Amino acid sequence: MASLPKRRITKAQIEGAFTPEELSLLRSLSSPTKIQAYLDTLAINFEKNGETCMSPRRVMREQKAHCIEGAMLAAAALWLHGEEPLLLDLKTMRGDDDHVVALYKRGGHWGAISKTNHATLRFRDPIYKTVRELAASYFHEYFLDSNGMKTLRSYSEPFSLKQFGIAWMTAEDELWPIARAIDKVTHYPLFPKENTAFIRLADSMERKAGKLTEWKESDRRT
Repeated sequence: MASLPKRRITKAQIEGAFTPEELSLLRSLSSPTKIQAYLDTLAINFEKNGETCMSPRRVMREQKAHCIEGAMLAAAALWLHGEEPLLLDLKTMRGDDDHVVALYKRGGHWGAISKTNHATLRFRDPIYKTVRELAASYFHEYFLDSNGMKTLRSYSEPFSLKQFGIAWMTAEDELWPIARAIDKVTHYPLFPKENTAFIRLADSMERKAGKLTEWKESDRRT
């Protein structure tokens, strides 16, 4: 995977990486809400044939994605439209899965684009003054279905995909270097460790709502 490019990457270079069909689709995703609406049409990727970290090209072809795959497609669309291709990693305590979203900004406030199979951990409107505020908005709904334990513990600094050049957008190989890199960037705790003792478990109604999903693994599209 390429390191930080020495020269500024132009819009023409970004557009030139894609086929006319891919470019037409990405051009149509001209706002965060349109990008989110497109991600919502995709099946969730249950990785039935093994773990994947697909590029935006592969996601558009396969018509399915899990969180980081959806976030990278969102970042590619934002970049094509002149915005920073930024990701945010939400890190949990051991026993739960991390979540990755794409960041965007409007009027000086942060929002997030998210691919998930659940009723929670979804899109965020641009109303958060800081990345920490945005990350904290996911805390209450980030819990284990089994016992209601809230598991979100830290969030990354905004992670720019510019450092990988443009090859990642159309790669046929798995993008594990990106996944490993975002896992290793600086993360900040959401709260002091001593406050863990005061965190309430999600109640039975919240846990019931948390079990709502869009896609079943039995669906052939997933």
